[in-house]
Amino acid sequence: MNAARNPLDTVTFDGPKATQGYNLNKMCYSFNEASAREAFKANEADYCDRFGLTREQKDAIRERDILRLLELGGSIYYLAKFAGLLGLSVQDVGGLQTGMSTEEFKQKLVRAGE
Repeated sequence: MNAARNPLDTVTFDGPKATQGYNLNKMCYSFNEASAREAFKANEADYCDRFGLTREQKDAIRERDILRLLELGGSIYYLAKFAGLLGLSVQDVGGLQTGMSTEEFKQKLVRAGE
C-alpha cells in the first residue's frame, strides 16, 4: 500500500470512475462464481488479462492494494468480492478506508449503533 496516501481522502465513484473501472469491476463481479475464483487463483495475471485490466490495475491487484483499486475505478461493492477472495471482511476494508485497524473500525460501528 502506498504510504504517502491519506486513507481518509474520499474517492468519489462517479461516471468517469465507473468508465475507468468497468473492466476491473466486471472481473470482480465474476468472483461470484467459484470457478472464476479458482481460475483467478490458478493464474492471476492471465485472469486479469482476460478482462483487459490496465497495467496500474494489475499492479494494484498483485499488491492487494484495495485503496488504489478504488482510485482506479473500482466500486467498493465489486471490490468486496476481491477482498473476500483474499480473506478480508467488509470491516477490514472499512478499516483500510478510514485509516483504522479492523478492531478500531468495528468498535466505531458499535458506538455508532448505540
